[in-house]
Amino acid sequence: MPPHERRRAAPKGKYRGALHEGAPVSHDKPAIADLELPPGVAAGTATMPALLRHRARNTPGRIALREKVRGIWQGTSWNAYLEQVRAFALFLKARGFGPGDKLVIASDGTPQWFFADLAAQALGGVTVGIYPTNPWPELQYIVRHCRAKIAVCGDQEQTDKVLTAMQQEGGLPDLQRVLTVDWKGMQHYTDACLMPFADAISQGLQLAAQPDQATAFEAAIDAVRAEQDTMIIYTSGTTGMPKGARISHRGIVADAMALGQVHGLAGKPLSVVCYLPLCHVAERLMSPVTQLVYGSVVYFAESIDTVTLNMREIGPSFFFGVPRIWEKLQYQILIQSRDARPLARWAFNRALAIATPIAERSIDNGGTPASTRDGFIAWLLRLTVFNNLLASIGLDHTWIAMTGGASISPSVILFFRALGVPIYQIYGMTESSGASHAQSKRLSRLGWCGPPLPGVVEQRVAEDGELQLRGRIVFNGYLYDDAATAAAFTDGWLRTGDVVELDPTTGQVRVIDRKKAILITSGGKNITPSLIENTLKESLYISEAVLLGDGRHFVSALIQIDLDTVGKWAQERGLAYTTYETLAKLAPVKELIAEDVERVNARFSRVENIRKFVILRKQLDHDDGELTATMKVRRGVIEKKFAPEIAEIYGAPEEATA
Repeated sequence: MPPHERRRAAPKGKYRGALHEGAPVSHDKPAIADLELPPGVAAGTATMPALLRHRARNTPGRIALREKVRGIWQGTSWNAYLEQVRAFALFLKARGFGPGDKLVIASDGTPQWFFADLAAQALGGVTVGIYPTNPWPELQYIVRHCRAKIAVCGDQEQTDKVLTAMQQEGGLPDLQRVLTVDWKGMQHYTDACLMPFADAISQGLQLAAQPDQATAFEAAIDAVRAEQDTMIIYTSGTTGMPKGARISHRGIVADAMALGQVHGLAGKPLSVVCYLPLCHVAERLMSPVTQLVYGSVVYFAESIDTVTLNMREIGPSFFFGVPRIWEKLQYQILIQSRDARPLARWAFNRALAIATPIAERSIDNGGTPASTRDGFIAWLLRLTVFNNLLASIGLDHTWIAMTGGASISPSVILFFRALGVPIYQIYGMTESSGASHAQSKRLSRLGWCGPPLPGVVEQRVAEDGELQLRGRIVFNGYLYDDAATAAAFTDGWLRTGDVVELDPTTGQVRVIDRKKAILITSGGKNITPSLIENTLKESLYISEAVLLGDGRHFVSALIQIDLDTVGKWAQERGLAYTTYETLAKLAPVKELIAEDVERVNARFSRVENIRKFVILRKQLDHDDGELTATMKVRRGVIEKKFAPEIAEIYGAPEEATA
């Protein structure tokens, strides 16, 4: 039994409440049956394959997936979706794949990702996603650790990494077959384990024509239990090797249902863009799982670089973006407005100045205009000024948007709310199936993450400020790691590792920082780095900031400039540069950043002020180990790699704490 299912009495006086929207509740007991299910779906069959079958039976001809092929968007119906899943599942079954077996997918988002994912689950198996950016050693570790039997690769590059991992020391002893979706450039490959994904589908379709095979597929779906593992999500690994979090059907389906109930997704036409890695729990929750629960249409972006172009073509009604995506979209709008003709630039700046306080009053008024006048002016500004700018980034038809995965500056959310796009913050972690808290229209306080999702999770705050969770969406533990699983829980409550502030009236939380990230200066002052770092990143010219100061006399920062915006600024002033490195070395650039640092310092106490900073000589990169695959900073790696820059700030190590 997973630790979160064991109810124990919490020691008195040790915790500061278990609240949801103002009232103490217990959420660890509700089953899937307590949530609103799609019509015709029985509570006991609320697994992902069962939901797919339900959609295919009830809306067989409706489009479920869209992918761009040779410049034209091609659609896949729900019935065709199920046919592809059935075919691949029967192919896997014929090769001995069954309950509990692991299938890994190393690929960008494609329909085949969905087909392979649901096929493995339909047989009672478990899917493990691998970031396409992971180098072969990380891939080898994950495939070996989860003991995967089958690998699905997106293209030649991903296949080569798997083959390299098989040939290196230790190899991949459990891996039996490697299937490649895009066979381009691989005609000369002769490895016995290799096979085109299309050939596997063809063989599966032949099997599906046999009545006994089709019956076996139906029986396999019926045998899948809601509480069993559906996917393994490997954590980002900011410290040490990643751990495989075991997510259940019950957990992630309940999560999507509850999130949709908060935002009223049921019965509304939804179109979403799948562009983030599907091996991350956020994209998995927002694309395939929410789609199965609410019947949305998923569009696959051609690549992360073409997201904005694809969004202009799609006009999604729902968009989820990590903070960095929203920051880039904001920069794009601001740069477009700066490049516009003087009259248009003046109109935008004037409209934004009027719309921003209206948006603030709307938030304070529970998500609705504070007055009829405010509502009319906001509508008029959207119609006459903002719509064209939103259309240029594909958000003109978006009626609901969300952000999560990392801290985001409230100024970014306020900017888009002023433009007429409501962004709701969600909070969660891999171990909580993706989302545990969500803002709603009436609970959207800037900088906060909303209350716990109703019916699926309970919260409490420990004396040290750590948020702890218990409920239906909490994971089943770490794969093959009982010690790590035990360490993740206290008295059956999941330890999030995040220090939060709790609103006792509404149950909303505001994340202060990771417990491990809190800086304590040599003078004993506690500094919250993420708050200051996010304020620095409000600058158009700063894309990343890493605060330093733990055990030191003062606070400093390593700053990565934004190549696009700073480059444009330099060009306008006739400053010559060729690369990021040469741009970062320019004295006027340091002066530009110093001005923004001083503006940030004015907003914080003296002890929190950044006394010195260094502009990084290179952009932080996942391939160099400085960022996780989800673009979170690995502070330990950065402090080692940029030791010369830190020495430039503090002097030799022995001087730093003298």
